[in-house]
Amino acid sequence: MLGDENIIEIIIKRTIILLLILVGIILITVKEPKPYALGLIFGTLVGILTFMLMGKSAEKAVTMTPDRAYSYTVRQYFLRMFIYGLVLVIGALADYLSFLTVAIGLLMTKTVIVSLAIFDYLKDKFK
Repeated sequence: MLGDENIIEIIIKRTIILLLILVGIILITVKEPKPYALGLIFGTLVGILTFMLMGKSAEKAVTMTPDRAYSYTVRQYFLRMFIYGLVLVIGALADYLSFLTVAIGLLMTKTVIVSLAIFDYLKDKFK
């Protein structure tokens, strides 16, 4: 399943599919869905963008010397953590966003990655 295909594209597509499913559930079940849906969309989009940034950082770090790659990846890590912190502060301060759904959106890409790993493991185990 994940052999020759671009894994980053697969993860992004599945994250967007999961986002659309969850936004649909929120729109159907919640009485005032706007802050929840917007928070989930905002958090997920930032999560996808930081995931893409991580992919580009890894591609660039591979071409560097070990010392330069180490300092570069550390700087990129702290940049991503700063972005996460900024997004969480915005989610906490903005009354048109739900902090909880912003945080869930930031974790959505990780959820997709873990679920892909679990499904691959189960598929290989029960072959």
